[in-house]
Amino acid sequence: MIRRIGDLADPALEDYRDLTDVAIRRRVEPSRGLYIAESQPVIARALEAGHEPRSFLCSERWLSTLEPLASGWPDVPVLVGPEDVLERVTGFLVHRGALAAMRRPELPPVADVLAGARRIAVMEDLVNHTNVGAVFRSAAAMGVEGVLVSPRCADPLYRRSVRVSMGTVFQVPWTRLEPWPGGLDALREEEFVVAALALEDDAIPLDQFVAEGLPERLALMLGAEGDGLSRGAMEGADVMITIPMGSGVDSLNVAAASAVAFWATRPQPS
Repeated sequence: MIRRIGDLADPALEDYRDLTDVAIRRRVEPSRGLYIAESQPVIARALEAGHEPRSFLCSERWLSTLEPLASGWPDVPVLVGPEDVLERVTGFLVHRGALAAMRRPELPPVADVLAGARRIAVMEDLVNHTNVGAVFRSAAAMGVEGVLVSPRCADPLYRRSVRVSMGTVFQVPWTRLEPWPGGLDALREEEFVVAALALEDDAIPLDQFVAEGLPERLALMLGAEGDGLSRGAMEGADVMITIPMGSGVDSLNVAAASAVAFWATRPQPS
């Protein structure tokens, strides 16, 4: 259902206003039960995952690219407008082809994310949406089968997280773990070994941890940018591990560290 727009005040644009203002979007998106998918590949992955669109948005030159995706949803409006109008509404040049306002799915119970998984990731209070998206992308690539995020962790469905993850936030099951850090007990009840990546004196080098034999079910816990894991989170872990560094470097960015740890501990074929 194609609808051409030219008026900045058009109510149909409300879902897309001020997309670059993180504070506004944190309030608006959960309260409206939506998230924004950006670019044709990401929208395609969202639809493949069974997520429902509220509307699509693109400029005229990208309409032919978007139409094959939108054709499966004939009653959902495809909003088409001049690029300058879209930029003034969203706050940035919509150069990746298209946007879609998607209905936010209900988060599954923790037990559903853990069911059948051998490797999961746990993120505590990551506030950078780019890092959150990058962790999800590494998780999907390296065979991590679920992700748990602390209550204060940045929203994995924020536009930047979704874009950086290339839509893998729709592929890897995830949910929030509450209470925090007490909710870690639920992992041990399911026989997960909780391994915290931390710069502690008694942390075991990652290669040694792997060489000694990986547990059947492993949860790798990653801490916030800069501060790392909280004392409560480390106390809730079964073991602390560290990635050995050279050249005087003390640590990696959390996204890079996650990729190294996920690869080193990836499930092996039976």
